[in-house]
Parts: sequence; structure tokens; C-alpha cells
Amino acid sequence: MNSPTESWRALPAAQQPPWPDQTELRAATEWLSAVPPLVFAAECDLLRRRMAAVARGEAVLLQGGDCAETFERVTADAIRGKLRTLLQMAVVLTYATAMPVVKIGRMAGQYAKPRSSPVERRDGTELPSYRGDAVNGLEFTAEARRPDPWRMRRMYESSAMTLNLVRALTTGGFADLRQVHAWNRGFVADSRAGERYEKLTDEIERSLAFMQACGVDTGELGTAEFFVGHEGLLLDYESALTRAEPDTDRTYATSGHLLWIGERTRDLGGAHVEYFSRVHNPIAVKLGPTTTPDTVLGLVDRLDPRREPGRLTFVVRAGADRVRDVLPDLIEKVTAEGALVCWVSDPMHGNTVTAPSGHKTRSFDTILDEVRGFVEVHRELGTHPGGVHVELTGDDVTECVGGGNAVLPENLHHRYETACDPRLNHTQSLDLAFLLAEMYRDRDGAQAPAGASSMTV
Repeated sequence: MNSPTESWRALPAAQQPPWPDQTELRAATEWLSAVPPLVFAAECDLLRRRMAAVARGEAVLLQGGDCAETFERVTADAIRGKLRTLLQMAVVLTYATAMPVVKIGRMAGQYAKPRSSPVERRDGTELPSYRGDAVNGLEFTAEARRPDPWRMRRMYESSAMTLNLVRALTTGGFADLRQVHAWNRGFVADSRAGERYEKLTDEIERSLAFMQACGVDTGELGTAEFFVGHEGLLLDYESALTRAEPDTDRTYATSGHLLWIGERTRDLGGAHVEYFSRVHNPIAVKLGPTTTPDTVLGLVDRLDPRREPGRLTFVVRAGADRVRDVLPDLIEKVTAEGALVCWVSDPMHGNTVTAPSGHKTRSFDTILDEVRGFVEVHRELGTHPGGVHVELTGDDVTECVGGGNAVLPENLHHRYETACDPRLNHTQSLDLAFLLAEMYRDRDGAQAPAGASSMTV
């Protein structure tokens, strides 16, 4: 085994697949230990600097992508659609906040999912739960649901293909600011809520015209800085892809730029916290509604003992009905300890319900209310609402209800395509970006100046 961080193996590791063949597992992880890294130390260090700006209140984080990536959806159209959606959202947020937007795709690695039950039952048949394409198949058959460690090889290969296309698109003109703004113009024209967003869109257009009139070559804004991240759930996979930098004493998880520890695996005495305490990447932790200040302070001590801005992000998934009660105490206690972390809202996971049709869904209005509560708490405390982490797709799926071009509960079955949890579709994602932009403007009490220096994609 090539990984320099193996101390986690002596601790309890939650949510790990019951691999039936340990010989096959060893062979798969040995293969992963020998392959090139997916991301590089310098890229991870750059993201840490960008996240430090978020922690200081000088930037905003936008992270989004699939709940669970699937191998069959590693297509140019699907990747392009998610990237396009995030770039469109970023332009709106950049202008409204007059700050850089740090863009992280929930992609190129989001192939494993924690489950509330290890088994699934249908019509009297019990099989292992689907744990993501990195572990087993979605089809409800004994063969598909058998955990296969060689799926981690396909996870690596699919992540590499996704990263290759993302890098090509973000440096090859796809992210050109004028083109992205034209896409937003089209969205506003087609949206039933378009009138509400037209003023901001006009301001962005005037800003671009102002820049051009001043001799600024907007063609230079044709590239975008873009990072990828996923939940670091499968420790055999993450450990096999850990690499030590030859000229430093640092080790990096090279499967993604930013990785996070989930709500179900953030045990202070567990394997996930131990593993991530050993790598130099920027890392995040999901915090649910039952999180206590003592737990959060313990996570700070384990994961950010030097109190370095950009190292640690807390992603709050409290639910719209709890966020205003839960969040203030957490922020106050962390701030009092001198830790400068990034605070980010995940308005998706605490707001999942079951529709009469049996589909898991989320209400756009409820999602929006959690984001609003998150911003309100920070406004009251005088701290920085660092951004959002959402599950979304660039496709016109019908998985979450509501939004400007409202998806109704009776429409859910039309294009319910997620492999796990419901995602915002393209239109709902842009609705959220424009409405979040309004919240930031209301909070800051000022509008972005024409030609603001942060107007980059």
C-alpha cells in the first residue's frame, strides 16, 4: 500500500461497504495506489488560499452538482450542463456581492453515498442498499447490489474523464463572461419570474459595456478557475489515492481538491476524522440539526489545530425550521475560540420530504427559507455567510417542487432521474442564484459598482 496515512485503520470506520472479497479489495487498492493523482498539491493549496478569502469575508463559495454521480452519466452533455449552470450562478453572485466567487463542482468523485440502512426491502426481498456506483449497482438484483471493489477503479477513470473535460471547457472559451451573460439573458427572457431578475441582468450588461468602453479586453475573461470536491466516504479509495509531496512533509488526498466528512461519519473518535486530520487539502464537515457546540469545537481542534483560515469549512444542513435556532450558538462558540472557518449553507439535506406519489422531493420555497435563515443569522451576528452547497443538475428534471417555472407534485414522475436524492434543475438553480444575490445585496446595503474588479466568471 502506497498511502502514508494509514492510522485510520485502527479506528471504527462508519458507512464502509461490506466488501465480500478482501483479496479483490487489496488488488483494487494496489492498482489505485500506482495511478497518477487526479488533482495536484498546488491546486489544493490554491483552493486553500481561495477558501481563506471566504473565511475572511472577502469571497463567496458556490458548490453544486449531483447528489450521486453515476457512471452512465459521464457524458459531455451532462458535464457541460452542470458546469454551465454553476458558471451562470457564479456571474450573478459575483456581481451582486462585488466579491470573487469560488466555484467547486460536486463532481469528479461523488460516486459513494452513506445510507440510513444497510439493506433495502421490496416485496418481501431484502438486498444490500445501493451505496453509489463506486460500490454497487442501482438495479434491485442480488448481482447488482453485491459490493465490488473494482468499481473504485471505474470511479477513478470516470473522475479523470470528468476532470479532463472540465479543465478543457474552463480554459477553452466555454466560460467566456460574455457568453455566460448571454445564457443568463436567455434564462431571464424565458423565466416566469424573469421580470424580478431583469434589473440585475441589465446592471451586469451595463457593467460589461462600461468595461469594454474603458478599453478592458473582456476576451481575457474567457477562462474560469474551477475546483472539484466530493464526500470522502470510501476510506480505502481515499487512502489509496493519498500522495506525499517529495519536497515537503505534507500529504494530500489527490482524489479531489476539497473533500468533506458527512453528518454520519464525523465521529471525533472515528476513522474519517483521523484520516482527514492527516491530509493538507482544504476540508469540510457537514453539520446537522443535532450538532452541539462541543462537537464543533472538537472538530476544530482535530482538523484545524493551527487555526488556519481556508483549512476548515462547516457546511450547515439544519433544515429550514431549525437553522435560526441551531446556527447562532455554533458560530459564536467557534468565533470565541479564535477559529476563522468558512460557514456554508446546505439547504437541501435537511428539507427532504416524501410526496404523495412516493417520490422523495424538496420544496424550492423551503430550500430558499433555509438559505434566508442562514444569511439572517450571520447578519445578526456580524459574520460572513460564506456561500451555498447545493445538489443540482443542468437538466430539466422534475425532482424538487416549486421555483419560478414551478414543478408541481403531480409532475415529479415526468423526469425523476436522480440516483439518490432530488436535485434542483437548471431553472431552479438560477432562480436560487438570483434570489440569493438579492439577500446578499440586502445584507450589504449597497450595490456592486459598474465595472467592479471582481467581475470574473
